[in-house]
Amino acid sequence: MTQLQSFGVIGLAVMGENIALNVERNGFPIAVYNRSREKTDAFMANRATGRNVKAAFELKDFVAALERPRRILVMVQAGKPVDAVIQQLKPLLDEGDIIIDGGNSWFEDTERRTQELEPTGLRYIGMGVSGGEEGALNGPSLMPGGTESSYQFLSPIFNKIAAQVDDGPCVTYIGPGGSGHYVKMVHNGIEYGDMQLIAEAYDLLKNAAGLDHNQLHQVFSEWNTTDELNSFLIEITANIFPYIDPETKQPLVELIVDAAGQKGTGRWTVQTALELGVAVPTIIAAVNSRIISSIRDERIAASKQLTGPSGKVSGDINAFIGKVRDALYCSKICSYAQGMALLNTASQTYNWNLTLSELARIWKGGCIIRAGFLNKIKNAFNENPTLPNLLLAPEFKQTILDRQNAWREVIMTAAQLGIPVPAFSASLDYFDSYRRERLPQNLTQAQRDYFGAHTYKRIDKEGTFHTEWVPITEAK
Repeated sequence: MTQLQSFGVIGLAVMGENIALNVERNGFPIAVYNRSREKTDAFMANRATGRNVKAAFELKDFVAALERPRRILVMVQAGKPVDAVIQQLKPLLDEGDIIIDGGNSWFEDTERRTQELEPTGLRYIGMGVSGGEEGALNGPSLMPGGTESSYQFLSPIFNKIAAQVDDGPCVTYIGPGGSGHYVKMVHNGIEYGDMQLIAEAYDLLKNAAGLDHNQLHQVFSEWNTTDELNSFLIEITANIFPYIDPETKQPLVELIVDAAGQKGTGRWTVQTALELGVAVPTIIAAVNSRIISSIRDERIAASKQLTGPSGKVSGDINAFIGKVRDALYCSKICSYAQGMALLNTASQTYNWNLTLSELARIWKGGCIIRAGFLNKIKNAFNENPTLPNLLLAPEFKQTILDRQNAWREVIMTAAQLGIPVPAFSASLDYFDSYRRERLPQNLTQAQRDYFGAHTYKRIDKEGTFHTEWVPITEAK
């Protein structure tokens, strides 16, 4: 009798290949299929050699190679390609079979696909996968959303292939519908904020403090040993600085064009935050920074006409480095606070019942934003599941109160030297706005009532009011 495989993977780009090998390495025989036969042949001739892998060159043969209920992971480009694969699979599958979308799909597409497939007897999981190529191979952070019964059937595999940390595998049942892809999207938004904050710290240390690539390597390596900043992104940043280009003998990072790309998940995070009425200024600043970096030719032309201050910081450079570290950590807390607040609001809006402490836990390993201080976030939400904002968690609150003077000084120094720090500044603005008992939007509401009769409320009495704002000169 022909042996049937435990798990199937459609799509053999690098992420698909790596997660397929991860599944097989953990004891689950796999079947693979790719639209172009060349990729399948190359995979089987090289990386799959000696492994329990069956290749199929027709979808019907791929489906036939899997034990029932079939578990099929789709790793193709988000959007129409996912819909195309689903349409091709549907007539070949049986009731109870599970399709898992492991790409960065828009969460509303996942909701739509779930609603279309579940009534037909097929089960659908939208799963965020974070960790890049290495994570996919050696242990990613997995964020599966869909029906909980489907997740329970998949959990033996997911628990094995996910990154492993001190309190378990970096996977959990996220919630129904598109919640898994939504959580992955916000993870990426936080990632955008993290990366921009690190870039601004680098800019300050290089151009304000005058550190060279070896000194930058030393500083970021030291930061990576601290409880506050120990993280994957700080680690790889430290590793980037000493890398010397073999052709020019110059630090390679300084030869890279300063125009950052983006695949859309950061922009999606901003869009959904605006729709849900959640402030995410640090993430917005990060997205805007990538956008303005992309108009490089225009910036180069403008630099020849628009002047501003320049210079270096004076005094104790080591003290300034410490202040930048404090500013980075305070800003990072604000970035995560915004992301978690967005997840909390989305959970309430869409009835997902997200457990924020569990999200922090599964981000501790495998994913791009993995960091030591995620354990503090997990503990904060464990201690107070209804915590409205991370800034109010005792440890984070005290951290910012202790370090805010350094944070403010760094931003003032940047302004004086003409070095843009949009994410540092947005984070501080977020903190200052959140801590203010009264903001100037009373004037905004008065203006709205003046030109549009939008009404207003008063602090001294109940009710809704409108005023005919006739200028005093006209009233005489």
